[in-house]
Amino acid sequence: DMPRLAMHHGLEPVPVDLDRGTLAPRPDALTRALTPRTRILVVAHLFGGLVDLDLAWEMCESRGVLLVEDCAQAFRGPLDTGNPLADVSMFSFGMLKTATALGGALFTVRNASLLQRMRDVQAAWPLQRRSSHLKRLAQTSAFIALTRPAPYALLARAAGDDFDRKINSAVRAFPAAGTDQLVGRLEQRPGAPLLRLLEHRLKNFDYARLDARALSGERLAAMLPPGMHIGGRALDHTHWLFPVSAPDPARLIDAVRAAGFDAARKASSVSAIAAPAGRPDLEPLLAREAMSRLVFLPAYPELPSGSLERIANAVASEVYANAAP
Repeated sequence: DMPRLAMHHGLEPVPVDLDRGTLAPRPDALTRALTPRTRILVVAHLFGGLVDLDLAWEMCESRGVLLVEDCAQAFRGPLDTGNPLADVSMFSFGMLKTATALGGALFTVRNASLLQRMRDVQAAWPLQRRSSHLKRLAQTSAFIALTRPAPYALLARAAGDDFDRKINSAVRAFPAAGTDQLVGRLEQRPGAPLLRLLEHRLKNFDYARLDARALSGERLAAMLPPGMHIGGRALDHTHWLFPVSAPDPARLIDAVRAAGFDAARKASSVSAIAAPAGRPDLEPLLAREAMSRLVFLPAYPELPSGSLERIANAVASEVYANAAP
């Protein structure tokens, strides 16, 4: 949605290719992408890993470019206000996010004049209706009911090959058919029910589970064939999602499901966008290739004992059985 929102506001989104191991912007790609027309650089911390912002900060500082970090997938609790090098740090709390409040966001804005401008803009937005929050609660309750083993299996069979896309669309905080509709849903001041729920989630943040999730992800990463874990060399990792690169994603998903665990292609809406017209040197070839092979494995701490080993064995068996001689 970020590219669509940028275009809605008269900006041209420009991709920066990523390093497969860290999911950080590649220095050569970042150098090519930043021009005198660049106004904002957005760096996303993907799948629970942290990107080193030192280089991005140096390049933005020397060019007068605003540095924004998207921390939606890397929230580490209410004490986490983001990297102080960033001008703006963004956190969101949709259905599948850490400390979900079924919507809403928090920003750390380190530029006083920018913060005031943002407050002035938000003050003109309409207040979120209570009915929209209640609708989201009802949708979430239905979704949770459908994710229990028996209904989930029936739904997967009924949806067929389109299952992952439908699930990913259902859990997005602002599903919208068009950009105008998306903007209309975003440009609302949060209502009291949403704010109270978010306050409750932050005051009762489960640091123990966050640590357990990070440990579970590290354990699984250590068991997999070398180089499979996308972003495995990030600065730090809480493993909000656990992505791997598979030569044949469909076969790997089948192998993991045959072992009794779910795996998916579309657990995240992250994708690589096209370069602007006339700038083929900016095509994010490495990112696009990595995203085309993504499979998300379960690595959450609630898995029964021995599950990580069984998942790793299923992955290794599939990878080595179909490796080129």
